[in-house]
Amino acid sequence: MVKKKFKAESQRLLDLMINSIYTHREIFLRELVSNASDAIDKMYYKALMDSNIEFHKDDYFIKLDIDEKNRTLTIRDTGIGMTKEELENNLGVIAASGSYNFKKENESKDGIDIIGQFGVGFYSAFMVSDEVTVISKAYGSEEAYRWDSKGVEGYTIESCEKDHVGTDIILKIKENIEDVNFDEYLSEYRLKGIIKKYSDFVRYPIKMDIHDEILKEGTEDEYEDIISEETVNSMVPIWRKNKNELTDEDYENFYLEKHYGFDKPLKHIHFKVDGAVSFNSILYIPENMPFDYYTKEYEKGLELYSRGVMIMNKSPELLPDYFSFVKGLVDSEDLSLNISREMLQHDRQLKTIAKNIKNKIKRELESLLKDDRENYEKFYKSFGRQIKYGVYDNYGVDKEILQDLIMFYSSKEKKMVTLDEYVSRMSEDHKYIYYASGETVEKIDRMPQTEMVSDKGYEILYFTDEVDEFAIRLLMKYKEKEFKSVSSGDLGIEPEEKDKTEEQDKRSKELFNYMKDQLKDKVKSVRVSKRLKAHPVCLTAEGDISIEMEKILNAMPNDQQIKADKVLEINVNHEIYTALKNAFSSGDLEKVNLYTDILYNQALLIEGLPISDPVEFTNNLCKIMK
Repeated sequence: MVKKKFKAESQRLLDLMINSIYTHREIFLRELVSNASDAIDKMYYKALMDSNIEFHKDDYFIKLDIDEKNRTLTIRDTGIGMTKEELENNLGVIAASGSYNFKKENESKDGIDIIGQFGVGFYSAFMVSDEVTVISKAYGSEEAYRWDSKGVEGYTIESCEKDHVGTDIILKIKENIEDVNFDEYLSEYRLKGIIKKYSDFVRYPIKMDIHDEILKEGTEDEYEDIISEETVNSMVPIWRKNKNELTDEDYENFYLEKHYGFDKPLKHIHFKVDGAVSFNSILYIPENMPFDYYTKEYEKGLELYSRGVMIMNKSPELLPDYFSFVKGLVDSEDLSLNISREMLQHDRQLKTIAKNIKNKIKRELESLLKDDRENYEKFYKSFGRQIKYGVYDNYGVDKEILQDLIMFYSSKEKKMVTLDEYVSRMSEDHKYIYYASGETVEKIDRMPQTEMVSDKGYEILYFTDEVDEFAIRLLMKYKEKEFKSVSSGDLGIEPEEKDKTEEQDKRSKELFNYMKDQLKDKVKSVRVSKRLKAHPVCLTAEGDISIEMEKILNAMPNDQQIKADKVLEINVNHEIYTALKNAFSSGDLEKVNLYTDILYNQALLIEGLPISDPVEFTNNLCKIMK
């Protein structure tokens, strides 16, 4: 028996395929099972083309046999088998593919969807095997042949005995080495797990002999080993079933089986798209946020299948970041895979699928908002922040897609409302969408800056997430209505006694200029407040950076030291202003300085900002109390 050299490539190429193309060793089983499924498919297509051939589906299966003593794993199929020439051409030539050739020969016929087109998947067996033996008998042939190889040295082919048509692949599993446990590929439990992970939806039964211990009849502590043949794959994917065959419970069970989460999903989305790239998909919107959602460990993405075989456990390209909470899978027969089946050949196919998925998720969330408000608010409580990040991300490129999904707490409604609901309630003289930023709803309720807007009867949206104001700044307007902070310099509301306010501005100008000089660069100016009613003082901001944005940016670890252009506003109708004015008029500048310092620090505390010298502040309060 003469050992033959591999015809196609050098030792280096085979070494590259074994060690570099595949990310995980366990992939070998997916590849060999897929090849076995292809072999049965070929038999099925042959029967379709030849009326003399009967195809009984029950006769076709894939079987895994484990021999721990001899360290062998056998993958057996009842497919079309291979002749000596096909063994020579398909296994003796690296990157030659019998499946590809079969597909090319039959490409004019409908339904030819063989997976393995590149001819290298078989060689993944060498990642876990010292020796690979293939025994095959082709349909219509009287002879069987044995192909044997220990890797790069080459291979042998000889005739042998085999009773049935089909192919047996026998792997001599490697001995354990440091850091690598090859014994796991001789474990029933581990092999079942790999099958469930990658090949659960292969259309033919994948069988294994499963060992179990049961109590011997008539004994109390004696057990016997029972072996039973089990089909370990599901075969028919839930996503290929008609929706009217499935119940909510079916979808929920599948959610749990796939370990998408431990919660009960708020909504499932089962749909099919036919077009340039056709695919089936089941998506889930979880009820609860995963514990690691905002950590580096969280991986977004959908499971990606090609004709029922899992290609990627997480395909992040299928989801935009703002929908990263969505779980589920996509199965397409139109994907062009690379030689390892772990990556895609064409980005445009993924982009087409991703676009369809993005639009579908958006429509389903809009439907949930419209038809099931209670569950939408549950969803929003968990993932609303992520939607708002989406408005802000990439300079607002997707803001129009997401603007109708975002919600904020309303000062009037005392609950979460959408921007559309806010605008629909605006009166004719209500020019802006007003908002107030703060840590909590309770703290915003007590903000002095809200007094004038509230007194006008205008609704205020409460921003309590750090991303809120950043997102709204990028959104800029909604249905032609601009957003305006209650702390902005100009509220767009004329005071009821405009002439009186202008006169007060003139009279207080000298005093407020003096106060500004005392506060130096702490504030941009001191001025008469047009928004305060009961409160004596507040801080507002001019320019692009609000006080709340300053707090958020400076809380970040890069120590940006961002400063808003702060304005100290004084309520001239408050008795504190009378005390200030009297002290200034009488030349008691020490008292003016004391009042100025206290008012400024009070304004800082109201905003939740730190005061530079708490001891001095308390001492100043004590001076007033004397």
